[in-house]
Amino acid sequence: MSVLFRSPTIIEGPSRFPVRTNKTVGSTLVTDDSALFHSAVWASLRLRADLISAMPIDAYRKVNGIDIEVPKSPILLNPGGDEWDTGTWLWATQFDLDRVGNCFGIITEKDGDGNPAVIQLADHKNVAVNVRKDVVTYRIKNVAYDAASIWHERQYRLPGQVMGLSALSLAAYSIGMYLSAQEFGIEWFNNGGTVPSGHLRNGAKKLDAGQADQIKEQFKLAISDRDVFVTGEDWTYSTIQVAANEGQFLASQDWSSGDVARFIGVPGDLIDLAVKGSAVTYANITQRNLQFLIMNLWPAVRRRQTALSRLVADPRYVRFNTDALLQMDPQTKSLVHGQQVRDRIRVASEVRGNDNLEPYTDAQWAEMERLFPKGSTPGKSTTIGD
Repeated sequence: MSVLFRSPTIIEGPSRFPVRTNKTVGSTLVTDDSALFHSAVWASLRLRADLISAMPIDAYRKVNGIDIEVPKSPILLNPGGDEWDTGTWLWATQFDLDRVGNCFGIITEKDGDGNPAVIQLADHKNVAVNVRKDVVTYRIKNVAYDAASIWHERQYRLPGQVMGLSALSLAAYSIGMYLSAQEFGIEWFNNGGTVPSGHLRNGAKKLDAGQADQIKEQFKLAISDRDVFVTGEDWTYSTIQVAANEGQFLASQDWSSGDVARFIGVPGDLIDLAVKGSAVTYANITQRNLQFLIMNLWPAVRRRQTALSRLVADPRYVRFNTDALLQMDPQTKSLVHGQQVRDRIRVASEVRGNDNLEPYTDAQWAEMERLFPKGSTPGKSTTIGD
């Protein structure tokens, strides 16, 4: 098991961006790409990017202290051009923000107000950032750009730093442990590892090297096609199992998955990790999603709202519709909407509009008056014809 638990050799990445996960843990080199072979890394990044990209974004401006929705500018409809709709663009940028703390794009078009109209995203591996006398410049595929021509969004930024922190770089030890364990497991089960897969023994006599090789080849040839292996007397065959203390690579993978989920900011149960020693239950899906939104997603959403608001003309601003994440079950939805109408927070037509229903027709109003005549108890109907 030395492949897993020997003292790691750390190879530090470049001091300037691209800030890439580039560390050797055990026998495995951890990079931004190889880290995605870690199932917990992929699941965590995918979940956060999926949810944030699925939230509709709208443009608003305040009028007399009230948020009034305004038409969206082109940058909020197809941020990256015709082939990059809002959801696709948000997914790609969130994926990079969560794994390397930065995302980049080249501003290729501007609107009449001088605001970005099209931002073509760039692979962070091709981006270099230089800071000289507090002036930031960029180089993408060896082409120089000034800061005004580049969209640079950051996550986890520290004071005095131009770049955001890379979550995967910080999690390199945990990821490397998992990948080393994975590599060890593949070698063990596919190639036999350091222990033979079985023992074929003759209890009647001792074989020399030549005889042993000959019997082994006959045995392998017979079992390769699942044929019957015929021998003389006193032959026994037994498989060799992995000793309990040699199966530590499986426990290492479990430990690493939970650790990685904490680095990226996703509760383990949401990516199907077993939470040992815990039996947490939730009243309904809405409560679970609300906790995830508040504790894990909302800070990232708030940062993105601020960043995207810089793309639209003042005094407009951008806001994510987080209600899309908080989809209620039908029973809870009915109770909430009914209470809102009874408390005069909303009227019936608003609630029906949320369900894509038209306002009541005169015929429907007449039927409602028969079901719920004046003086009847709310929520209880009378029998039609009484």
